[in-house]
Amino acid sequence: MPVELKTPLSSDDDWLPSLEETPFHRMGGVEPVKALAYAFYDAMDAHEPALAKLHTLDEHGRVNQGTRDRFALFLVGWLGGPQDYMAQHGHPRLRMRHGHVPVDVAMRDAWLRAMGRAMDARGITGGLRRFLNERFAQVADFLRNTEG
Repeated sequence: MPVELKTPLSSDDDWLPSLEETPFHRMGGVEPVKALAYAFYDAMDAHEPALAKLHTLDEHGRVNQGTRDRFALFLVGWLGGPQDYMAQHGHPRLRMRHGHVPVDVAMRDAWLRAMGRAMDARGITGGLRRFLNERFAQVADFLRNTEG
């Protein structure tokens, strides 16, 4: 069942994050952030099969629930919500955790396309969308570990 965003986010707002209103708060809390994570893997399964195959897949050939849940937990904390990921798994150490996978420009771009589709599906627009586009692009590029 889709989870609705807390407030309609117009495409022309000038929202920027603050200590009082993090992206986590702007999105409406845990459930909408989890819904974004799940929409991300749905988009990956549907449109980025080479990227999906880098993950553990379930019996239907989709990225498994454990991967989805772990990313959702990470995303909640990364967007300014409760730091449950850190409490359960420690520091994310993103480069180390992704070091065994060759991440080139094509994989970076596939990841960003899947996240863009997920944000479209969740109706994320305006200042929040601009902020998330920039941050996701920075992190995705940071994770590149091969040329090309």
